[in-house]
Amino acid sequence: EVQPVESGGGLVQPGGSLRLSCDASRFTVGSSTLSWVRQAPGKGLEWLASIYSSGTKQYNTDVVKGRFTISRDSAKNTVDLQLTDLKTEDTGVYFCAIGGVSSYKTYGQGTQVTVSS
Repeated sequence: EVQPVESGGGLVQPGGSLRLSCDASRFTVGSSTLSWVRQAPGKGLEWLASIYSSGTKQYNTDVVKGRFTISRDSAKNTVDLQLTDLKTEDTGVYFCAIGGVSSYKTYGQGTQVTVSS
């Protein structure tokens, strides 16, 4: 069974940017709800953003504060998360998830984002 695969993480300085990508695999981005969630060291999963089959986007505004943008590319069947103005507290493993804010499920290994000077 092929699972979604995340990529694009890395080490970045505070204030920097990264673009994360999720190959949604057997889930069709145009007809599924996909989300990005993250797990900071020693903490549980935290929902960040979702994009619905309609194209509607939803954000955890308390966390994202306008800094992250979710998007999809139906031709490539990918969902991306653009991260800007990164802060040290954004450090963690970022996962692509199937489902929305209250019903998501992660499958992959995630991609590590480390924000440090």
